[in-house]
Amino acid sequence: MNFFRGVMGGQAAGSQPSGAETIQKLCDRVASSTLLEDRRDAVRALKSLSKKYRMEVGTQAMDHLINILQTDRSDSEILGYALDTLYNIICNDEEEEQDENAQKQADDLGAQFTDKFIQDPEHVTLLLTLLEVLNFQLMCLCVQVQGVILVSPMGVSRLMDLLADSREVIRNDGLLLLQQLTKGNAAIQKIVAFENAFERLLDIITEEGSSDGGIVVEDCLLLLLNLLKNNSSNQNFFKEGSYIQRMKPWFEVGDDNSGWSAQKVTNLHLMLQLVRVMVSPVNSPGATASCQKSMYQCGLLQQLCTILMATGVPADILTETINTVSEVIRGSQVNQDYFASVNAPSNPPRPAIVVLLMSMVNERQPFVLRCAVLYCFQCFLYKNQKGQGEIVATLLPSTIDANSISAGQLLCGGLFSADSLSNWCAAVALAHALQDNLTQKEQLLRVQLATSLGKPPVSLLQQCTNILSQGSKVQTRVGLLMLLCTWISNCPIAVTHFLHNQENVPFLTAQISENLGEDERLVQGLCALLLGICIYYNDNSLENYTKEKLKQLIEKRIGKENFVEKLGFITKHELYSRAAQKPQPVFPSPEQMLFDHEFTKLVKELEGIITKAVHKSSEEEKKEEEVKKTLEQHDNIVTQYKELIREQDAHIQELKEQVLSMTSQNEQMQVTITQQLSQIQQHKDQYNILKLKLGKDTQSQSNSQADGSQVNGLQTEELTQLKDELEELRKQHTLLKTQLGDKDALIDTLVSDVCELQVEVENSLHIFNLFQSILYPLIYSSIFSFSLIQEETKRSLESRADLEQQLASATSTVAILQTEKAKLQTEVQESKKEQDDLLMLLADQDQKIHSLKQKLKNLGETVEDEDDLDARDQTDDDDEEEEEDED
Repeated sequence: MNFFRGVMGGQAAGSQPSGAETIQKLCDRVASSTLLEDRRDAVRALKSLSKKYRMEVGTQAMDHLINILQTDRSDSEILGYALDTLYNIICNDEEEEQDENAQKQADDLGAQFTDKFIQDPEHVTLLLTLLEVLNFQLMCLCVQVQGVILVSPMGVSRLMDLLADSREVIRNDGLLLLQQLTKGNAAIQKIVAFENAFERLLDIITEEGSSDGGIVVEDCLLLLLNLLKNNSSNQNFFKEGSYIQRMKPWFEVGDDNSGWSAQKVTNLHLMLQLVRVMVSPVNSPGATASCQKSMYQCGLLQQLCTILMATGVPADILTETINTVSEVIRGSQVNQDYFASVNAPSNPPRPAIVVLLMSMVNERQPFVLRCAVLYCFQCFLYKNQKGQGEIVATLLPSTIDANSISAGQLLCGGLFSADSLSNWCAAVALAHALQDNLTQKEQLLRVQLATSLGKPPVSLLQQCTNILSQGSKVQTRVGLLMLLCTWISNCPIAVTHFLHNQENVPFLTAQISENLGEDERLVQGLCALLLGICIYYNDNSLENYTKEKLKQLIEKRIGKENFVEKLGFITKHELYSRAAQKPQPVFPSPEQMLFDHEFTKLVKELEGIITKAVHKSSEEEKKEEEVKKTLEQHDNIVTQYKELIREQDAHIQELKEQVLSMTSQNEQMQVTITQQLSQIQQHKDQYNILKLKLGKDTQSQSNSQADGSQVNGLQTEELTQLKDELEELRKQHTLLKTQLGDKDALIDTLVSDVCELQVEVENSLHIFNLFQSILYPLIYSSIFSFSLIQEETKRSLESRADLEQQLASATSTVAILQTEKAKLQTEVQESKKEQDDLLMLLADQDQKIHSLKQKLKNLGETVEDEDDLDARDQTDDDDEEEEEDED
């Protein structure tokens, strides 16, 4: 201690030691002191000098500091000083402002010390050992090491090399280090992922036996969770790399599921969490949908459903599997349809949904399992109108099967059982079958229940209100009120049915007006919400319960301010915000299971609307209704004109398609003409060959008569063939001319239709503009003071702009059709010109054939002319006519 005080304390008169000399003395003290207290004080002094003399401390003291970490693990204080000193010399001080050159030098210095530190793999192992020893300093150490890694250009690459080390100890320690480094640091997570971490980790998991592996598999899965959770970039990289497909073998369990080890349960639980990370509802919808599609296509969803229906699976794995399947199918129509087709291996087979609902309404099942089944049912119905219809259909009288248990029967049984948790779960599940589905809300009004022998059946809606009025447990009443609010919201018919029961409104007003305890405040708020829905969605079809009369009732019996205050009890409840955070129902205990996530959205949507509706006067409502009716009429007229323009646009599209078809046919005819020209050229070539042969035969008349006869016979045969082909070409030419004439006439007709259609569009637009000039002043005069109505008028103006744009599009289409017609006419003229050229060629060829026949006649051969053939044919025809006359 005296030596340390001599170094750090006052010096004798004379020159003061430099910083480097002081650091050297301190390093010597750290290396040579036998007392722990002396070494601790020396390291603390090095820490205080490490920022000012960063180069000197890093150069002289690093080895001594590492030695302290190795030898003095029993003293946490000296370890903390040593770690802080290493952090100061390796990482830059972010709070200190420096110029550009100084900052660059500091970065280079930090990179040099970082490389020096991690050159020896034992230093990394040493840090991992300290992670186990210094539990209380774990977070601080992680931040320090993360800073070291980020400033080192090759830091992550060298750490990733540890995963490929042949020594298992080094590899496993590397896994632990990467686990700590990737916690809460998105930058390091991305770097590790792009260093091929997914491939290496999945290889290690496979080598270690997947779910049957040991603690190494668990470490790999924890590292994968760190890399993927809340990191959309890494999730996308994982999906694009086809790593989802490599997860399927993890969930291949055998028929014998007895005797699961604790490590296997842990591994499989982490694997299921990894699947959920990829399809979590908090991810972007597009990324989640893409992962859901991949999981179905590779068979991962099917494998999870197999575990779901298997026997002997531990309860916590079964629960997590249900939650995983829930998020894999949530919002995906294909996956939801597959899940609906899954059957349990029972006799007779039952749908998986029915088996799960049996667990949900069974009070002997674990609470977490029942919550998981409810979540699965909610995810199955999320944005799935087809599934909602199938569930509601099992309750309708025409589809009930007395010989089998259906989902609807189980929900009704749970809704009216003695267990309050079953009541709540069944009510929430049934509410999800009605979510955003007006058709099913109306269908559910048809459901009739037999309450007891000898009494007529009552509707499901009436039975819910009956149980509500009997004063059951708070959890039961909250569930029923959430169901009723979801059911009648945005459904005037359901509101009318609810108000038709004369006891419902007095019950609600009595509940709201009473001064009850804290436990009943939530029920009062929900009753206020239900009554407010009856006001806002009331179509005034019941004379005793119109909007105005209900508002008067509230003012007299409750008071508007008191009503709004009671309505606010819902959102002020402590459990409301917790349920609004995420879709999965997670509750510490069954008693706290009060709010549903989707219902919190409904409350947020309706609270302000109902408050405004209650405070509105009757005159304001009348004006608003009149404006709404006027706007509806305006919308109807606009819709009619839209339909007219849509039909005209469709007609123009049909004409355009016909023009395109004729263009295609014209191109085909051009190809045919080209082929015919090619054939004519071939005939000309054959003619030239015959001409040459004929010249040779003239020069060799001395040859034998037999050979001459053979040649003449060959020439006559070829000439006959040529005549036949020429005749065929003439017929084709005539046919083509006829077809071109028909097409030209059709084009003229189409263009005339387009012109007439354009006139109709212009007339429609004129009528529409006239209508606007008359109606718009009326609208503006009546809604000028209402901001909401002004917005709707603005939408009408936007629709007019759309109509004008559609008209411009139709006019543009007509112009395009006229251009195409001009092109077709040009092509027809060109085709006619080419056909005239063809006729000239044919005439020239006829002249040459005539010359050739003349030469044959001069040679003594008998050649019949076309005129002779025609005359003979005419004579034959006349003879046949005379024979017919004689008959």
